[in-house]
Amino acid sequence: MKKSATLKNIAIKAGVSIPTVSRVLNGKSKRYRISEETKELILKVAKELNYSPNQLARGLRLKRTNTIGYITPDISNPFFSNIARVVEKYARKLGYSIILCDSEEDTDIEKDSIQLLIDRKIDGLIISPVGQSIEHLKDKNIPIVLIDRYFPELDFPYVTSDNYKGAFEATAYLLECGHTRIAYIQGLKNTSPNNERVNGFKDAHKTFGVPLDETLIVGNNFGEENGYLEMKLLLKRRNVPTAVFAGSNLISLGALRALAEENLKVPDDISMISFDDQPYSRFLATPMTTVAQSGSQIGQLATKILIDLIETNKQFEPKGILLPTTLIKRNSVKVINQHTESHIIRG
Repeated sequence: MKKSATLKNIAIKAGVSIPTVSRVLNGKSKRYRISEETKELILKVAKELNYSPNQLARGLRLKRTNTIGYITPDISNPFFSNIARVVEKYARKLGYSIILCDSEEDTDIEKDSIQLLIDRKIDGLIISPVGQSIEHLKDKNIPIVLIDRYFPELDFPYVTSDNYKGAFEATAYLLECGHTRIAYIQGLKNTSPNNERVNGFKDAHKTFGVPLDETLIVGNNFGEENGYLEMKLLLKRRNVPTAVFAGSNLISLGALRALAEENLKVPDDISMISFDDQPYSRFLATPMTTVAQSGSQIGQLATKILIDLIETNKQFEPKGILLPTTLIKRNSVKVINQHTESHIIRG
């Protein structure tokens, strides 16, 4: 087996100084104005000599482990699994490893995960919080970036979607299509995405001057089973809504399963919009109208902000970044007469 080279070996073969080799291999070429030609030469020589940095020694010297913790609320949700993939990929590109934890939307698991990551001496933490179990970390000097969810009262930087505007535009579209009795199947209560989506849903009704039936705001988590159960209950009402706005991609899947069991079709029997666009959305039996989020950009931005915080020890300004959403209109919404009620009447 070929022995791993040292910085000195590389410097001699490349004809440069040891500090120059170190700066290139640590990704600091631009900071020290090292030419692209010299950088490429050093990287080529390092590869030829089978150079492998001693991360343990480097970590002890810099008092860092080059490890980031990432706590997701539900890795089975395609939205969060995509963010996790992007965070891991982008962090690796910048020389960091990821320890992934799934809180399963449970505050106790979230607390245990946070402690586990602290014990592992992570350099920073990215988290989509379930509760405010991160509040005590303000005094521990650990860089933290919140992703998708945030708490305005906690002074942590965050990256999320413009959930309010996305929900407002989706609801407005349903109202413009003549729907005045719209149900909203919400996600986890008291989380910022859910609260903002509910507010957007309500405010769209106000803007259009359409009375809101508060009993049509139902549900309690972002999971598929929530969508299934709540759609089942909505269909048992005497005056069934003409449209349903599902608060997440998984909620919409559960709702579609309930409709299929009742032999009801979208949009012939009931119209539907889902928050969060997924690759499968366009390939459903009826392509789903969705509110698309920039999950990949959310993950990449959060990772970049966190690593900048780790390496510069500076605060990030502004505290929050809202990424725009896009309403993608497909075939799941039917235009109806302003005064038409649903023809699904329960006795």
